[in-house]
Amino acid sequence: MSRLQVKIGELLLHNPVLTASGTFGYGLEYEDFFDVAELGGICTKGLSLLPRAGNPPERICETPASMLNAIGLANVGVEAFCTDKLPILRQRGVTVVANIFASSTSDFVAIAERLEREDGVHAIELNVSCPNVTHGGLEFGKDPKLAAQVTAAVRRVTRRPLWVKMSPEAGDIVAVARACEDEGADAITAINTIRGMSIDVGSARLRLANRTGGLSGPALRPIALRIVWELAAAIRIPIIGIGGVATARDALEFLFAGASAVQVGTASFSDPLAAKKVLTGLRAYCEDQDLSVADLIGRARAT
Repeated sequence: MSRLQVKIGELLLHNPVLTASGTFGYGLEYEDFFDVAELGGICTKGLSLLPRAGNPPERICETPASMLNAIGLANVGVEAFCTDKLPILRQRGVTVVANIFASSTSDFVAIAERLEREDGVHAIELNVSCPNVTHGGLEFGKDPKLAAQVTAAVRRVTRRPLWVKMSPEAGDIVAVARACEDEGADAITAINTIRGMSIDVGSARLRLANRTGGLSGPALRPIALRIVWELAAAIRIPIIGIGGVATARDALEFLFAGASAVQVGTASFSDPLAAKKVLTGLRAYCEDQDLSVADLIGRARAT
């Protein structure tokens, strides 16, 4: 067994470095830079039941040590993904985690059922930070009961490993994670972006057409790390850490805090090789220290 291999529930990854949804397209866009199959896996751009155009521009802006995005979950839809994108990823040998989102439980179920008919989808990641239209705009991920409801519904229709991506704006994120675990989630990914805003002082105008956007990048890392630490003490299933991972040192922080794997997100915008460099650095660290990834998980908790 390779020292970099890690198990996320029943899914064996050949290393703990994945890409984060919404930051790496469908994986195919990065083929000119490196072999994406070298990574532990990719999390696809969020997939909806029908194609989605997203928000009008401006949709992205830089902020200190971070960025804001209000893309609006633009994507080709689950059907086009299954017919146009997935066959190529499957041929390339890429480990695919399909990130899915919806505004109702029934749509979450429909997307999962469509993916269930395809080979080459290794896991499903539920983005529960979406407006739930049947509950007055409340996000699934902010309410343990709603998060449990959608997790249970998808669990009934898929045999694939099921990951649930946490909203950092939940009042009690531990309660949400526990509720998902109780309903059959195989792993928790933490965390999604936090809503933020930026104003152009010169024009006195908001820099995003949507007014607010999701904050990501290094500025988010201390918050994400704290949440991973808290979740690792409260749940039994694996955690995948997300938030400002740009270097192997960043990844090590999450592993030491109790994460079993990490996702590289915003860093890929400025450096297409970011995920590969994180993997190379982790491999070098493990070889230098004569340790496996399993030895790293939760290492700071024992000190």
